[in-house]
Parts: sequence; C-alpha cells; structure tokens
Amino acid sequence: MQSRRLTRDQRKRNRDAADWVFRNRDPDQPETERAEFRRWMELDPENCRAYTAARRILGEARTAIRADAALRDMPIETAPRGRKVVISSIIAIISAGSLFIAQDGPMRMRADVMSGTNEMPEVTLEDGSRVQLNASSAIALEFTKDRRTVRLLRGQAFFQVTPDEKRPFSVSTEDARITALGTAFDVRQSATDTRVAVTEHSVRIEFNAHGILPLKLGEGEEMLHSNEAGTSTIRKTDAATALAWRRGQLTVDNMPLSYVIEEIQRHFQGRIIIGNEATAKRIVSGTFFVKDTLSALDFLHTALNLRTYKIGPIIVVTS
Repeated sequence: MQSRRLTRDQRKRNRDAADWVFRNRDPDQPETERAEFRRWMELDPENCRAYTAARRILGEARTAIRADAALRDMPIETAPRGRKVVISSIIAIISAGSLFIAQDGPMRMRADVMSGTNEMPEVTLEDGSRVQLNASSAIALEFTKDRRTVRLLRGQAFFQVTPDEKRPFSVSTEDARITALGTAFDVRQSATDTRVAVTEHSVRIEFNAHGILPLKLGEGEEMLHSNEAGTSTIRKTDAATALAWRRGQLTVDNMPLSYVIEEIQRHFQGRIIIGNEATAKRIVSGTFFVKDTLSALDFLHTALNLRTYKIGPIIVVTS
C-alpha cells in the first residue's frame, strides 16, 4: 500500500520542487530566478532531495510522452476490422497513459495517503475519524485548529467522522465541498461527475461553480452532480448498495458502460479501454465482483454481447 503522511511543510516543499523543475527548463530564465533557486537549494538539505526526486519523476514522464509521439506516427497496416480496432485503441491508450504517468508523479508528491491497484486501505486520522479508500485513490489532509479538511485528489473514499463542534469536517473535490453534520458518508469523483452517498445523518454540499445553490443530503440519499452540465440529481439509496465497493462489488442500475469500466479499472494493473463511444454509452444493470477483472468482463460479455481483445496488459472492449 502506498500509504504515508506528510506535514504541511513537506507538501509545500514537494510542490516547490516540482515548480522549480519546470521553471529551470526555461531557456530564457532570468539570472535573478536562477539565484533564487540556488538560495532555495542551499536553505535546507531536504530541498535538494525533493528537487532531485521531482526531476526524476517528471523526467520519466517527459521520456514517456516523447516515446508516445513516435508511436502515434506509426502507420497501421490494413487488417480485419477487429484487429484494426485493437491496434488503433492501443495507440490511443498509450497516448493517454503518458498523461497518466505525467500526472501521477505530482500526485505522489501531493497526497498523504494513496492506494494502489486493488488496494482498499482503511486509516485512522489524528482526530479519530476513519477513512477507507477505494483502489487507485488518493487524499491529502489539512487539519488546523479551526477546520478539518480532506481533499479527495482522486477516486473514492468512505468517511466515518468523529464529532467536533469546534472543528467542522469537510471533504473537498474539484467541484464541491461536502461538510459532515455528524455523519458517515461516501464520496466519489471522476472526470465527469461527483457522487455523494450518506449512510448516517446528513451532509451539506456547497458547489464551487457560481450560481449553484448548496443543498443538504440526508441519510439514505445519494447525489450525482454532473461537472460539465452543473446539474445535480438526488435519489434514494441504501448502505449495502452505496458501499458495495468495500466488499469488492459493484451494483449498478441503468449506468453507462464507461462508468462500469472505470470501476473495474481501479483493480486492474493494466489498462482497459472502450473501442468506441457507442459502446461506452451502452447501459448496464446488475451486481458483480469488480476485483476479479476477467469475471467482471465475462459478465459484461454475457449481458451486452461485447467482444474483448487482450494484448499483454491492455484489454480493449468493443461491441
């Protein structure tokens, strides 16, 4: 498990180190800035170690992106339809993979607790609250004398909050802030939406976008907020369904295949991609084990008559 705790100073040092790597690549960097960098390096031996680590991580990402550019230019020979789908999809996912690598280096430097593929760690915070992360998730902690804030940097987490009237407990995502009102709740964020499910008491949700009114979500309710449209849908749910992921299961009712594949991907060390947009929009209902990748894909093959192609660590799913 990639689990560790960083102090606020360590997180700032890591952010500064990554920033200096990019600034030092500027061929027109002024001498005053170079002098500032030298002073920063001499200020603390830890700064030097952080800079070396950041340069290595970001350097690896740069190398990967260069490699992908060559692959994108690789000609594709005429082949049967199924094979052409696989080859073109592999090239697309290699390109996307370089972006993932580039982002994950800074993620490791920002996060206090991370979970790897197929890991679902449960940790106790300094105030006694408990958090369980889904696979491939990350959080950062910002606890002060006035507030307790957890930033969900990626993925999904379930929170059981220790009450403290003097220090509100909030979870922030890219699009919203969820404040506990003495409660247990689940938060999941993806590139397209934010989901909050409450299993005890209630939460207050405030949105970062202007013009969206805050709302209160009660026990047994789930909210789906579309990040692009800026709209929210509230529906009834139960703890067994909302927290099925803690048992390695996924329960869906009329959800797009893209959502299901995203959940299966959390537990798979390779990459799973969908061959085309029409396939991604296919609707899925049912309950199955997402930790067993082949079994989950078998379920989808039977339910939707999908085809899968496996080449090394890459699986392509298409209609």
